[in-house]
Formats: sequence, structure tokens, C-alpha cells
Amino acid sequence: MKLLITGASGLLGLNLALETHRAHQVTGAVHRTRLQGAPFPVLQADLTQPGAVARLFAEAKPDWVIHTAALANLEDCERNPDLAQRLNTEVPAILARACRKGGARLLHVSTDAVFDGTKGNYTETDSPNPLGVYARTKLAGEQAVLAEEAAAIVARVNLFGFSPTGNRSLAEFFLYNLLTGHPVKGFTDVFFCPLLVNHIAEIFVEMLQKDLHGLYHVFAAECVSKYEFGVRIARLFGLDERLIAPISVHDFGLLARRAPDLRMNTHKLSTALGHALPTLSPMLRRFYTLYQQGYPQKLKEYLI
Repeated sequence: MKLLITGASGLLGLNLALETHRAHQVTGAVHRTRLQGAPFPVLQADLTQPGAVARLFAEAKPDWVIHTAALANLEDCERNPDLAQRLNTEVPAILARACRKGGARLLHVSTDAVFDGTKGNYTETDSPNPLGVYARTKLAGEQAVLAEEAAAIVARVNLFGFSPTGNRSLAEFFLYNLLTGHPVKGFTDVFFCPLLVNHIAEIFVEMLQKDLHGLYHVFAAECVSKYEFGVRIARLFGLDERLIAPISVHDFGLLARRAPDLRMNTHKLSTALGHALPTLSPMLRRFYTLYQQGYPQKLKEYLI
């Protein structure tokens, strides 16, 4: 299977490429953040520019495109709504159109943030209500993809893991601050169901092999508050959990509004795959093992 992975220097994209390149023919696409010494071919492209997608397809000749690239920082989206619109809405539509015309299939990565978090246990049939620019542009991207190509997969995710820059996931935030004895805050009233990026790679491949299409919730089978998530990391690594101060999200002064209850229902996907999605404990243990094996440093060495 020939895979073209956009955002291949990012948290999800790089881990996805590294997890899949041995069994599949992987090409990574990057924009500003380049890679060196990656064990898969890397192409540079600004997907917002005319002809960029066509050139990628001509070189990679993909069977599947996994689109992970996005403007994902919520505060940056609030400050740059036009850029968020281009990257999170318009580029996915261009890719979906190119896949439909070129005979490739698309897995487009979206987010749980399309919901307002007022009730939790969200299914794929629940009506989204995005709270900010990031969420609105990602929801519009979902809609644009499925309007262009009904056979595409839209995978809503929430994730954690190691990134090449070391600062892209909540798990890294807790771990690296606690390792240096730096006090941090954890939201007690924001709930989420994150998957380790390395597990997401395995699940995505299953979804491709089963030839799924449409909208799926790709989340852990277990949900926690962000405060509890930090505490569990502290305990696993033998660090001082007292450095994590419990706080309400309403007291933090964030520019972009956060949805409080993003507990997600994964029944549709678990039924399609024939097994339950993983819980947090085994994923956190793997996160710990990756750290012990020097995996974060390996990722950083790929950056130019």
C-alpha cells in the first residue's frame, strides 16, 4: 500500500510515518519544518499553493492519502482566522478533490473540538457546535472532504505522544515540566479521551485495510480530566504529582474557549474493527517505554 502522509514532520504525521514505513511504501510531505535522515522519502510542499497537490500526487502516486497537516494551535487560530481557514478547510477540500479525480483514497484527520462539550458521550450522529476558530474551520474541513469524496474517511481524534520539537502534546507538557521540578496546572473540569499517536497509526492502518468510509470517532475507550492525566503520568514516571495544581479552565484566561466534556463514544469504530479501542493504562506504559528507549531524542534528530 502506497501512503502519502501530509504533515510528516508533526506530532501525528511523523509518528504515523515511522510506524508504517516498514510494512508500506510511505512518502511524507512537509512544509516549513524539514526532516533529515528519515527512513522514508520526504517531499516539500506548500499545500495552499496552486499545483502543489498535483505535484505531490505525481511523485508519490499514492493509494491512500492520510492528511494530518493543520493549524492546530487554538490560540494561533484565533489570531489568524484566514490562515486557519486556508489550512483547515480549503486544503482538505483540495486533497479530497485530487483523490477523487486521481483514484486515491483519503483519510482526513479531524478533532473532538467540533463539539461544545456540554454533554459528553458524543457519537458520530450528534450535531457539532464548535466554540472557536480552530473548531469551526476543522468542522468545515470535514464537511468539505465528505462533500468532495463520499468514500473518504474522516477520523476525529485526540492524541498524545512524543513530537520532534518536544512541545506538541499535553503529555510532553506534563512530563518535561515535572522532570525539571517545575510546577504546572491541570484542568479538573476538562475531560478528554486521548490516544497515543503510535496506537493511532495501528488503528488507521486497520481502517484502511477494512476499506472504511465516512465519519469515525478514533479515541481511547477511557476518558479522564486533564488534571488526572497529568497525575497518572507523574505516578508512572515516579515524579512529584504535588507539582500539578488542580484548576478550573475558567480561571486560566485562555483566548480560545475550551469544550469541557469531550468524552467520546467509539462504538461505531470498535464495531467496524471487531475489537475495543485501547484504554489509557497500556498506552501510558508504552509512552513510558518509548521514553526509556530514547525515542524522543530519535525524533528530534530528524529535524533540520
